[in-house]
Amino acid sequence: MITLAITVFMAGSMITGCQSSSEKVKDAQDKVQAANEKVAAAQRELDQAIKDSIQAFKNEYEQIITYNDKKIAAFRVRINNEKKENRARYEQKLAELEQQNREMRKRLEAFNEEQKENWESLRLKFKHDMEEQGKAFRDFWTGKR
Repeated sequence: MITLAITVFMAGSMITGCQSSSEKVKDAQDKVQAANEKVAAAQRELDQAIKDSIQAFKNEYEQIITYNDKKIAAFRVRINNEKKENRARYEQKLAELEQQNREMRKRLEAFNEEQKENWESLRLKFKHDMEEQGKAFRDFWTGKR
């Protein structure tokens, strides 16, 4: 009797626990749909994070470029007080710095979220070029460069 009860219980469990193949397919489709929705949401979040990163980067470096404009104006005033024989050399160096600063501003303005695929390399290159320009500003009066 106990054996029969156990057998009936196990058979009933197996029958009720099994899903039809159409139910399995439906469950799998639901899981795929949910995963696709998660991927799409993650992509939107990534796109927004990149957009925010680009904007923060642009704001930071716009301030640096504006500050460089002010340094250029101050250098121009100081050059006018230099000896005539040094003035031409300083004016040439200043013109180069001014041109570099204009080019950096144009490059910065060109950054947008459509460049997200190569954003990291663009950011690193721009940052390096700004550091080089910063060195040029620091070395302006020393005769280096």
